[in-house]
Amino acid sequence: MVLVKKWFVSALVMGGVWSSAGVLAQTVKVDEPWVRGTVAQQKATGAFMRLTADKNARLVAIHSPVAGVAEIHEMAMEKEVMRMRQVSGVDLPAGRATELKPGGYHVMLMDLKQALKAGDAVPLTLVFEDDTKKRFTQEIQAPIKALSGGAMPAQHGHDHGDMKH
Repeated sequence: MVLVKKWFVSALVMGGVWSSAGVLAQTVKVDEPWVRGTVAQQKATGAFMRLTADKNARLVAIHSPVAGVAEIHEMAMEKEVMRMRQVSGVDLPAGRATELKPGGYHVMLMDLKQALKAGDAVPLTLVFEDDTKKRFTQEIQAPIKALSGGAMPAQHGHDHGDMKH
């Protein structure tokens, strides 16, 4: 009986070691994150960064305590008009940098709870999915840049559809 118990405990311990060795956490490298600063009464802004996943992944959501709503958006030309729309996520091919930048994929922070001033930082929780649809998160601090930081296309001639920002 004692021998069986010792063997069972050893098997459990070794099984745990083997299974944990086979499960390596997925990582996504986040480079140069930043958020565009705002002025008083402004209710929306953008967040930008470069993401590089070590294995295929997908950015599927983002959360921040500074915003009531955070969405992943894409800006693209459609019939000579720049349009912005919400997307369900952004694919991150393994080992290849994916830019979230003004004029392309980016994060919209809407229903801002306060003005965002240059020099401060915004906490962001990035939600990713791996190839098996398993979700994992990563928390970052994105520095706030002055309103002139980054080149965002002028709003004239842009159609934001039914976006509420």
